[in-house]
Amino acid sequence: MNIHKAIRAVILTLLYLSTVVSISRAQSPTAVPQTTDNSPEIQKQIEELSKKLTETQNKKTSLANQIAYMNNQIQLTSLKIQETGVKITDLTVDIEELGKRIALLESSLTNVSQLLIDRIKATYKSNQISPVAGLFAAEGFSDLISRSKYLQLVQSHDKRLLFEVQVTKSDFMAQKELLEVKKEELFALQKSLEVQSVQLDQQKKDKEYLLQVTANDEKKYQELIASAKAELEAIQAIIAGRGTESKVGDVKTGDRIASVIQGPSCNSSGAHVHFMVTEDGMVKNPFNYLKSGIEFENCSGSSCGSSDGDAFSPSGDWNWPIDPVVKYSQGHGSTWAVAHIPWLPYDFHDGIDINSTSSPNIKAVKDGVLYQGSYTGINGCRLRYVRVEHTDSNIDTLFLHINY
Repeated sequence: MNIHKAIRAVILTLLYLSTVVSISRAQSPTAVPQTTDNSPEIQKQIEELSKKLTETQNKKTSLANQIAYMNNQIQLTSLKIQETGVKITDLTVDIEELGKRIALLESSLTNVSQLLIDRIKATYKSNQISPVAGLFAAEGFSDLISRSKYLQLVQSHDKRLLFEVQVTKSDFMAQKELLEVKKEELFALQKSLEVQSVQLDQQKKDKEYLLQVTANDEKKYQELIASAKAELEAIQAIIAGRGTESKVGDVKTGDRIASVIQGPSCNSSGAHVHFMVTEDGMVKNPFNYLKSGIEFENCSGSSCGSSDGDAFSPSGDWNWPIDPVVKYSQGHGSTWAVAHIPWLPYDFHDGIDINSTSSPNIKAVKDGVLYQGSYTGINGCRLRYVRVEHTDSNIDTLFLHINY
């Protein structure tokens, strides 16, 4: 075979390899540009509404203002859902494009790597020929020089090509990592969209509930606010020891001490006992003292049995003050009611609201001294309660909305 034709063929092959690698790298940058964000107007509206909600947070003194506030909340959440949807669409396009680029790069790398391996093998075989054998195989001294230059050219180009393949492989690995990052971002956005959709649904329900309870009547709304404020004032006064009390005497664990009012009572529209635990005058979580394992129905959320109810997590050793089944209507601390009932004047519930579906009787949870008390608040109604001063500690247990 004519040596010059061979050299020309090899050079063309090497140029092909270089071109493939260069094209692959050019088509697969280490980062895929994000799709241009087409939601600046949405973001602007979100910022404006967020500012408006902050400004009107403490101005919900009328039904009209409260409804306007809720409408703004609903609109804000709707905009956030729209914004998240745009981000999901953009990111999905990015992922699809990145996947195509990775597939192209992987295919190119496979082909180029195989060709490069073949070239290295051929070069290795050429290097196995001894100088003497090469001299006899050459057609002359000039042919020998040409062969030598050819081998040097091939070896030099192979080294450069190997380096380029390694760089391209690094780009390939970087893009695979980028793809995984984008998939994680997409998953997080999809979860966020689910949460926002649930939030929007609940905000609409909160508004419907407000309109249902008030019948869109300003007077009724003001009555609800006044009653809730009076309830809070009475509870705080009772905890502070400002109730009117009379000592009844010693009681044992399990003794009947009162009964739940089965109907509306002072500042309350439903049957329940407001059960509180205090130690040295400080409110404690009743669940830290009550036994677990009691049968209950969780009605503390948007409906009985709903998944958004307050946690029911007793972990102590006290017997319960009421018989099962316990109907649980509000928990301790930051509750569902605090978050969703707009006329409540507090952001922390200091006890738990419970009732029994089998008996109205309330029993002492520990040995102690029983006191019967009441407090007449700002709206004139008299809230009755009992208090047990425990004999073995500085703990008091209080039961509100009861009959003696």
